[in-house]
Amino acid sequence: MANYPRYAIYYTSAQGSALDRFGASLLGYDAYGGDELPFPDGVMQTVPDWRDLTHDPRKYGFHATLKAPMALADGKPEAQLAAASELFADLVRPVPVIRPVVDSISGFIAVIPAEPSAELELLAADATKAFDSFRAPLSPEDRARRNPAALTPRQRDYLERWGYPYVFEEFRFHMTLTGRLPAERREQVVAMLRSRFSATGIGPLAIDAIALCRQENPNSRFRVIGRWPLRG
Repeated sequence: MANYPRYAIYYTSAQGSALDRFGASLLGYDAYGGDELPFPDGVMQTVPDWRDLTHDPRKYGFHATLKAPMALADGKPEAQLAAASELFADLVRPVPVIRPVVDSISGFIAVIPAEPSAELELLAADATKAFDSFRAPLSPEDRARRNPAALTPRQRDYLERWGYPYVFEEFRFHMTLTGRLPAERREQVVAMLRSRFSATGIGPLAIDAIALCRQENPNSRFRVIGRWPLRG
């Protein structure tokens, strides 16, 4: 049986910011307050099954993963993880700046960087390593959830070593807006989301904070329980 609660280190945009409201309203969930949100006007008219398409990412809230969800190792309480998160944010490192766009990534629709960012990849790699001592060993359920048979050999190695297959060279920053869509659905959904994203006026984005998020049990959603600005 998988252990709970689970914790994750995410990038979340500032509460109430244009990006936060864009993503939270489209997912129908505010990870800061834990509230259900109405979808924006017109979304259900354009995509009638929108609630179903956003079912999976709604559980996690609008975020980008830096350290994937994990149960805490023995002797590693939540307060110690929060203190480590604050210390990580205080360490001097470049603050990545990206040009965000909406696009498809492995069949999901997400906000992603328009171009690669070495600083962003470094931030994610640092988080992968810095918080690994807090991670309990993978349970059989955790391992099965990642479908190891569908992973590359390097991804399987990363899963065993770091508890998550998409780290280091496999990392791709993304703030997910939908579950995986069949190819024939993606063009319409991308077009709708790009139009709405353009209307927000969001320009270059500083990835300038980390958030500690908690999921109480398998049926609950992740909530932000702490957020610290990066000091770089």
